Amino acid sequence: MDPERNQRLKVVLIDTRNPLNIGAVARAMSNFGFFDLRLVHPYEVAFREAVSAVGAAQVMKDARVFETVAEAVADCTLVVGATGLGHRQPQHPMHRLEKGARLLRRHMTASNVALLFGSEKFGLGNSDVSHCHWLTHIPTRAQHDSMNLAQAVAVCLYELIRQPSTARHMPEAAELAEGEEVERFTDLLENVLQASEYTDYSMAKNGRDKTHRLVRRMHLRVKDAAVLTGMLRQVLWKLKHPQG
Repeated sequence: MDPERNQRLKVVLIDTRNPLNIGAVARAMSNFGFFDLRLVHPYEVAFREAVSAVGAAQVMKDARVFETVAEAVADCTLVVGATGLGHRQPQHPMHRLEKGARLLRRHMTASNVALLFGSEKFGLGNSDVSHCHWLTHIPTRAQHDSMNLAQAVAVCLYELIRQPSTARHMPEAAELAEGEEVERFTDLLENVLQASEYTDYSMAKNGRDKTHRLVRRMHLRVKDAAVLTGMLRQVLWKLKHPQG
């Protein structure tokens, strides 16, 4: 995440009816590192008390209320509306969120950006869209393209901070068990198989070699090897002392 860049994004909710949705939006913003929440004519003025804003009290406290969209986006050089495709033909350029997020990130490196979301019931109205430079949409199933407001905000914000290149980095090497520990576990496993009279082991050709190969394919970690060895010891003791 880039905190300096993120602070240039202004999440604008227009005519939001449910305070819980506002709280959930604030929580999503806090999750992904965005903190400038703006509301245009919210239906319920007591939204700051929404219990859904878990861990996002500061976002709710700092949220600003405006009477018009124009006032809410006055300091922004790019205004983008998030909307479903629906049945209307948009008069603005429309980008899927993947592309829209790239364009937003690029603009956020230098200037303030407003991302607009409409009311839960009607979405963005024509007058709201008139303030937008272009629109973005989340690719949803055509038969059910309407999303919950807070969920839509969360998806958009995640796409803004997503870094595919990071996901391709190899994870840190696991602390694998040393050969001695693996051999100790393997010997114990063989003892358990023999004591339990596991037929596939005792009758199979090269059963011991197969067991060794099986254990090596597990790539046991240090902690796992210790736990599993302890389990096998208990199993072996029970097998040898069934009345104990």
